[in-house]
Amino acid sequence: MRHHMKFILIILGCTISTFVMAQKKGQVKPPDLTTKIATLASQHEAQVIEWRRHMHQYPELSNREYKTMAYIAENLKGLDVSIETGMAHTGVVAVLNTGKPGPVIGLRADMDGLPVRERVKLPFASIEETEYLGQKVGIMHACGHDSHVAILMGTAKILSSIKSELKGKIVFVFQPAEEGAPIGEEGGAALMIKQGLIDKYGIEVMYGLHISSVTDVGTITYKPLGAMAAADQFSIKIKGKQVHGSRPWKGVDPIVAAAQVILGLQTIISRQTDLTNEAAVITVGKISGGVRNNIIPEEVEMIGTIRTLDTAMQKIVHEKIKLTAEKIAESSGATAEVEIKIGYPVTFNNPQLTAKMLPSLEKVAGEDNVRVVKASTGAEDFSFYAKKVPGLFFFLGGKPKNIDTIDASQHHTPDFYIDESGFILGMKALAQLVIDTK
Repeated sequence: MRHHMKFILIILGCTISTFVMAQKKGQVKPPDLTTKIATLASQHEAQVIEWRRHMHQYPELSNREYKTMAYIAENLKGLDVSIETGMAHTGVVAVLNTGKPGPVIGLRADMDGLPVRERVKLPFASIEETEYLGQKVGIMHACGHDSHVAILMGTAKILSSIKSELKGKIVFVFQPAEEGAPIGEEGGAALMIKQGLIDKYGIEVMYGLHISSVTDVGTITYKPLGAMAAADQFSIKIKGKQVHGSRPWKGVDPIVAAAQVILGLQTIISRQTDLTNEAAVITVGKISGGVRNNIIPEEVEMIGTIRTLDTAMQKIVHEKIKLTAEKIAESSGATAEVEIKIGYPVTFNNPQLTAKMLPSLEKVAGEDNVRVVKASTGAEDFSFYAKKVPGLFFFLGGKPKNIDTIDASQHHTPDFYIDESGFILGMKALAQLVIDTK
């Protein structure tokens, strides 16, 4: 037995020596960066899932992500990065400086939850509550921002461990308030840029991803040019003349006028907009007015959202909303005050950058698992970064493969659910984009 073991050790020693000699002669290549990234992503998967579940259990609303900020900073401390906290109220910016000339690449993840009460029965489901616009609400990561943060933290671990093989700087941007700052406050990507994110760190290109609960896990989708819509807000106040509900002819009913305005707004899209160009949406999300069943009130207010994918269409739709509301109100003897607040611009994927980096996404996901899709009427404040520097924003599959798309839970709902097995691909994709950016 002893002689047998001695023989095995001799053979093993010879094998190792042969491998080392062959490596020196260039006959056996060390693992390339793509292989290293894949190995590291697998090693970090459990940690990333743990991070995500913690943040899912303790979500915070926009501009209030104080605990999330501290959690991110604490878990990045062991990496070879500089860390800044507090940008745009609660943002975290970590920089990996390789010390070698090269591109300055921004990687962004958003951090905020939503005023939604979770209905999914998970051991780490959120039980957080707060007051929002005067109502008691639950708080939930109902759009996957917890996943984005965890994936980016995992990507930071991967890239930090292969720092010696990288060039330039990587700026990890953990951004608050993507869902929009509270009323009267600034926030999100716009505030980070205003406070100097792009200029201070010299970011030259920006990448971001968004988990999708309706796209198969293991896949990536993207669209060059306009990928997501511009999102603007409108407010319309219809002013009439208050009167007893039994004698409407003695006053001017703003509720009936408002109903006609709502229907009129829909004809802007269905009858006055060239939808063969791009999609567009006008949605009235809230209408309020009146206090009693037998009183016709003096005023009704409605608020809503406008989604467009073309700047020329955006301008025309804005003008027609104003014209439609004012003229319909006038025909009823009422008046309309229209206010439109410009929100997020179109999320624009630089076509040259998208074409150049597509092979990187295909390299980690497989060519058959990366596909181009039509534009979304959803909106993203990543769009502000993409107006400043070339940007690429893509979607990461998070739907379990055994669930049909039609049955998958939608974003911003109490039943939102994603498959955590997709996180590995998210890390690999972001890291591969970094190493392939020249």
